[in-house]
Amino acid sequence: MVLPRLRESFRSHLALLSSLCTRMLRQVLHRGLRTSFSRLGHFIASHPVFFASAPVLLSILLGASFSRYQIEESVEYLLAPKHSLAKIERNLVNSLFPVNRSKHRLYSDLQTPGRYGRVIITSFRKANMLDQHHTDLILKLHSAVTRIQVQRPGFNYTFAHICILNNDKTCIVDDIVHVLEELKSARSSNRTNFVITYPITHLKDGREVYNGHQLGGVTVHSKDRVKSAEAIQLTYYLQTINSLNDMVAEKWESIFCDTVELFQKSNRKVKMYPFTSSSLREDFQKTSRVSERYLTTSLVLVVTLAILCCSMQDCVRSKPWLGLLGLLTVSLATLTAAGIINLTGGKYNSTFLGIPFIMLGHGLYGTFEMLSSWRKTREDQHVKERTAAVFADSMLSFSLTTAMYLVTFGIGASPFTNIEAARIFCCNSCIAIFFNYLYVLSFYGSSLVFTGYIENNYQHSIFCRKVPKPEVLQEKPAWYRFLLTAKFSEDTTDSEETNTYESHLLVCFLKRYYCDWITNTYVKPFVVLFYLIYISFALMGYLQVNEGSDLSNIVATATRTIEYTTAQQKYFSNYSPVIGFYIYESIEYWNTSVQEDVLEYTKGFVRISWFESYLNYLRKLNISTGLPKKNFTDMLRNSFLKAPQYAHFSEDIIFSKKYNNEVDVVASRMFLVAKTMETKREELYDLLETLRKLSLTSKVKFIVFNPSFVYMDRYASSVGAPLQNSCISALFLLFFSAFLVADSLINVWLTLTVASVEFGVIGFMTLWKVELDCISVLCLIYGINYTIDNCAPLLSTFILGKDFTRTKWVKNALEVHGVAILQSYLCYIVGLIPLAAVPSNLTRTLFRCLFLIALVTFFHCFAILPVILTFVPPSKKKRKEKKNPENREEIECVEMVDMDSTRVVDQITTV
Repeated sequence: MVLPRLRESFRSHLALLSSLCTRMLRQVLHRGLRTSFSRLGHFIASHPVFFASAPVLLSILLGASFSRYQIEESVEYLLAPKHSLAKIERNLVNSLFPVNRSKHRLYSDLQTPGRYGRVIITSFRKANMLDQHHTDLILKLHSAVTRIQVQRPGFNYTFAHICILNNDKTCIVDDIVHVLEELKSARSSNRTNFVITYPITHLKDGREVYNGHQLGGVTVHSKDRVKSAEAIQLTYYLQTINSLNDMVAEKWESIFCDTVELFQKSNRKVKMYPFTSSSLREDFQKTSRVSERYLTTSLVLVVTLAILCCSMQDCVRSKPWLGLLGLLTVSLATLTAAGIINLTGGKYNSTFLGIPFIMLGHGLYGTFEMLSSWRKTREDQHVKERTAAVFADSMLSFSLTTAMYLVTFGIGASPFTNIEAARIFCCNSCIAIFFNYLYVLSFYGSSLVFTGYIENNYQHSIFCRKVPKPEVLQEKPAWYRFLLTAKFSEDTTDSEETNTYESHLLVCFLKRYYCDWITNTYVKPFVVLFYLIYISFALMGYLQVNEGSDLSNIVATATRTIEYTTAQQKYFSNYSPVIGFYIYESIEYWNTSVQEDVLEYTKGFVRISWFESYLNYLRKLNISTGLPKKNFTDMLRNSFLKAPQYAHFSEDIIFSKKYNNEVDVVASRMFLVAKTMETKREELYDLLETLRKLSLTSKVKFIVFNPSFVYMDRYASSVGAPLQNSCISALFLLFFSAFLVADSLINVWLTLTVASVEFGVIGFMTLWKVELDCISVLCLIYGINYTIDNCAPLLSTFILGKDFTRTKWVKNALEVHGVAILQSYLCYIVGLIPLAAVPSNLTRTLFRCLFLIALVTFFHCFAILPVILTFVPPSKKKRKEKKNPENREEIECVEMVDMDSTRVVDQITTV
């Protein structure tokens, strides 16, 4: 009996000893870091000129190179997953069936066709575009397009010079042009037997052509006969065989859009939507241009509010210059990062618009927190001692939150990130945040020293003029006395010295009104109820999250891309884009069972290629499909000569001659389209996944490809990967940083708060019609850090507090850190508001996500945490030693010194 008790006692003592050692280790590390930052602050205060000038000179030197920045022009490089099966499939497709081999198969969006121009023609009155008037108008437009000239020194290029040529050396145009020409010819000869079927029709030469992407808004009768069509799409493909040809083609595209727009001005009853291969890139970068004046407005508003937030009635203790210099610190860091990016070969893209707002949220809070710590120092101390105290009080938490930024964005900048735009954004954010940290320590720290000397010398905070004594001011006019209002130290008692900054509007609001109100017993139930409502709506949105891979979400509004995409979705959404079905092995094409297998795989699609229609032709010739391999392939090749209407099907078959003169079919293809609904992008993604799974289990080796697959393939996992990796890294950092903070419970509460904020932001952004795309994921990564920035000081102050009630320490935490949080929040929201007016889908997503992050975090800092912490762990233990009545009475007297009478009664009753 004795031995087990000894073992149990030994274990309990060992656990207690381990806990004490861990706590001592934390305290030693915590005090050591505070001492180090205190010495750093003293050193900076001893050399303020150097630390103020060095960041400015470095920013000017590095930022000057940004005047020659380069723009990333490849949207696919930025937004398509780097490592995807679709890119491998595209390379295989291009090697087997290059574009110049597909002369009759240049369907819309089939393969990446290089340069091209497209136009959708429709009517404002939903008229039939196949009637005589509109047919003539479309053919007239076609004639105008083919006559476009690109002037170069010594030669004028027309469409005939740069188009893709047919076997007879004529330009290839959409088959719908031939249909319209035959329709016009039939009308001129009064023939009424000309019929257009949908989605496959027959030309005069007997060819079957697919018109599902050329005729839109189709009304049919008698099963598939076209009665009317509300829209027609024309496509013009251009050669890009060399750099000169590509330059001419790019210029042709620009003139093409101007020609279409000019043609519409002279024919106002029709509406035309031009689009080229350059439109997406131009409209993506257009966001930067249309955002310039809105960002300028944002900067002016933030500067104004930052100055007001640092101002107070006392002209000596007011710090308006620090509000401006805090914003200048963030700007210098951003400029330095931009210069480094440019010098290292980085290229600019429109997603970089989010970096200044990340810097604004993190940088301004750090500067306001330092200013808040300055207000807590004693005025009778030397400026160096006050600066050292500020660094010891605020730099530890600011360093930990900066480390969190660097880790989360650093993981996003790693090769694990499959979206290049996200990786580049995270990399540039890391550079900017790192320099922001250095500049806050150096530039803003030295600025605090200069303003400290101004304050200690009783000089005006704006004009730096010596403030006269009160007896001298009595002889001055009222406006003069108002501008030079100040409280001198000899006019204040010791008890009033710590309250000299309470004339600040936000300090007064929090200390006298808000802290008592939010901790009121009757307010707490409503806050809890509001939080439950918040969780309910967040859950409702979270269950409806959609992954967004639509490229129109990242371009400016009122652009060709948006207008063309909207028109295409409206008129041409009946069928999916053309999907290439490629068989890349030599199979027994003469075997009926193999043919049936292939046709079974494509069941449910509209087959617009050779496999079915050509085999039907062979059957009409009474050629048995059970012929031996050699006879079948010979007959297949020779029959192209016998039936010219099927000659173009040879483009879909690759023959290979062996050493014994046998001919083998090594690869073939057919083209498919699927019947789709309005949500065709989601259906196309599901279709891709279904066909991929089928290709792994089928007897025939095949692949499927469409250019949009490059953006959609693994998009969901690629977009979500940076967020998942950042969350994991944040959890690990919170775990290991438990040894750097005085109490590990801080990290537990911080983790729960971050999870609550992120959950709410994801849910509400979905309800606000924001999809989970590259931009929103980057904002969510920032949301992790923004929450830690604002909530960590509050939680730290509350959890480390002893000897008083929870309510007392909640109030104390809000009084100490609430002003800095409120100041940075107001400046951040004011800076975001102009972003909502930018005519761009990219900035719309950016605004909605950042606004929700700021709003939800503010809600947690000033409502949820102050209420929940008053009745959940950690508990605030009282001293266990017994106190005599004299001691208790003495304690109450101390309380009466610090608080007003009403708060004393509340404190006594709660104890």
